[in-house]
Amino acid sequence: MLAQELCQAINEHDLDAFVACFAADYRSEQPAHPARTFSGADQVRKNWSGIFQEVPDIRADLLNAGSADDSEWAEWRWYGTRTDGSRFEMRGMTLMGTREGHVVWARLYMEETEQAGANIDEAVQRLVGPAEGRP
Repeated sequence: MLAQELCQAINEHDLDAFVACFAADYRSEQPAHPARTFSGADQVRKNWSGIFQEVPDIRADLLNAGSADDSEWAEWRWYGTRTDGSRFEMRGMTLMGTREGHVVWARLYMEETEQAGANIDEAVQRLVGPAEGRP
């Protein structure tokens, strides 16, 4: 399963092994952030090179994963300490299309973990309340 290979590469801080999991024509989408869409394994390398540099102790926990036909899904926790000493943590899901042992497309539903912030009542009000409270 490619999710396991990705997890191992992250935990070993092995950029080459990580990028090798992706097809050259890989396409990435973040549906909640459409401006972050990109194509190509070169951009994967650029993105994760920065992450490995700025979060030198990054770890990945693969919380759950599954596959069907040419798709895999994975639930993740990525965490560590940034070079400035601040905490880095993201949680979420990835849905990946695979072909011949490579990720050819993915939809990332990964978000920074918010330790403090709005409780559920405040969050719902922000979503459905007056427009001035929404992003």
